[in-house]
Amino acid sequence: MCGICGWVDFDRDLGDPSARRELADMTASMANRGPDDEGTWIGGPAALGHRRLAILDMQGGRQPMTLQEGGRTALVLIYCGETYNYRELRQRLVALGHRFDTSSDTEVVLHAHREWGYADPRRAVSELNGMFAYGLWDTAKRELFLIRDRLGIKPLYYYPTEHGVLFGSEPKAILANSLSERVMDADGLRRTLCSVADPYNTVFRGMHEVRPGNIVRVTSEGIQQTSYWQLTDTGHTDDLPTTIRHVRYLLEDTIQRQLKAEVPLCTLLSGGLDSSAMTALAARFSDKQVRSFGVDFVGYTDNFIPGPMCATPDGPYVQEVARFVGTDHTDVTLSADELMDPDVRTSILHARDLPFTAADTEKSLYLLYRAVRQHSTVALSGDSADELFGGYSWFHDPARIEADTFPWSIATIDSARQSLDPGLIEKLDFPGYLHEQYRKAVAEVPVLTGPASADPHERRMREVCYLFLTRFLPKMLDSADRLSMASGLEVRVPYCDHRLVEYVFGVPWAHKTFDGREKSLLRAATADLLPHMVVQRVKSIFPPIQDPSYDRMLHTRFTALLNDRNAKVAPLLSLERSRALLNARDKVRWVECILNLQDFLTDYKVSLTV
Repeated sequence: MCGICGWVDFDRDLGDPSARRELADMTASMANRGPDDEGTWIGGPAALGHRRLAILDMQGGRQPMTLQEGGRTALVLIYCGETYNYRELRQRLVALGHRFDTSSDTEVVLHAHREWGYADPRRAVSELNGMFAYGLWDTAKRELFLIRDRLGIKPLYYYPTEHGVLFGSEPKAILANSLSERVMDADGLRRTLCSVADPYNTVFRGMHEVRPGNIVRVTSEGIQQTSYWQLTDTGHTDDLPTTIRHVRYLLEDTIQRQLKAEVPLCTLLSGGLDSSAMTALAARFSDKQVRSFGVDFVGYTDNFIPGPMCATPDGPYVQEVARFVGTDHTDVTLSADELMDPDVRTSILHARDLPFTAADTEKSLYLLYRAVRQHSTVALSGDSADELFGGYSWFHDPARIEADTFPWSIATIDSARQSLDPGLIEKLDFPGYLHEQYRKAVAEVPVLTGPASADPHERRMREVCYLFLTRFLPKMLDSADRLSMASGLEVRVPYCDHRLVEYVFGVPWAHKTFDGREKSLLRAATADLLPHMVVQRVKSIFPPIQDPSYDRMLHTRFTALLNDRNAKVAPLLSLERSRALLNARDKVRWVECILNLQDFLTDYKVSLTV
């Protein structure tokens, strides 16, 4: 796992001292993503930088990595991620006459592009099973390819310039180059304040994401983005028992692939069905005792207050799974003081490169990842199972399913109206923005075929599943990547294996809820691995802190912000409406969103053009 960055300028030789300094600054900005090594490559109009977190082939996997032909450099690769099927690909490439100098997956990707992707890079990347974002420079053709994995597990951004492009794993790498501008316009503010992953813009004006499953091609003639993968209708015909067996097979194969590492590996265990099943399979296939880690809060279990999406505390379930499966388990126990530590807030802000909105959750995750990194370099996570198997209560709420919008976004507009300036709200037009995003997303949904296509509810649930996988999941994956990599921890997400996603996406909703509950397929496929109490546990979200002192500290900080007439966020707010938030416990996250927006505008020296 690593950080990549680069700069292509077709009107300039980037070997001059000033360009080298800019590339060095871009590369250094991602030191946390790659604490083990650093490398750069410059050749004519291309300059590439790499920071490495060593997972495989500790000595031989240095980057940038080149492929030599006829005594010259033909291809240059900077790679972030893991290719889990690299050993099988390597065997095929050796049989085709390729010779390897290392045992790394990066070199396999490089040779795969030479063998299968010379005419069309889509052919090569389609062979890869994994999570990745990489840049590939062809010296003869003078073209750059920016390639991102199918689900968007690994981030990759680019910023067109007059004569080329800047790119990086994180916006901070691009912002380290003097050609970029730190400007947030109306679209950036909309994306910040809405709970939808917009694949068409980022927080910073002029900056774009490489969309999941896409390739960006950069030449002297311009920039083009094309798709190499998308969710499709598979015409699912398997009966229910066959479907359950195949889900189990895919889970077993995926876990075995993702257990490969030459560094300490662990699992993140919450006591829910997703992480528990993953941990149980990891324990079954690992050749040593699996370490597991969970998060808890001081006094949380003893003083737990049930909520609509969090009916039970995690603690008892975590302990039961650890005992039943036999993991070496550690709980990371956090306090309100730790979550409100200014240094933690600053670290998360600089990790995310945007105003983080799920504040208590993101702070908890960051502190968990930081603690885990003291013992392990790789962690398996249960992320994306809810989006894939229909775990959230929103999937099962008729009112939300029938609403002509994103099922999870209904409360977003009401929260905004309670704090922002009325004129700004009118200008931003949140309802119109969300409707446009929703319209674009629904237009992408593959048409349902087969017997299920005659059922209106099945057709609607196909749309809802697509929305969660393409507009909700990416925000969670981005957060997990950035918070974990800020501590140099690689988080792997087995439930994002594209084979599993393709198969389950095609399964009719009636199969996914055959027992009348959430995540029926996953429960049936893994029930034999887990304690009965965990199999029957109702979905519970990541635990929010319930310490009243946390709210009081937020109250104090927010009051100080509202009294500061020079605050950069002040022109955006209605003071009267904002003060009303202080007495609304259910609006705590919105209060934190405003505080984080203030920190972001200040620390990143962002200009607002709204």
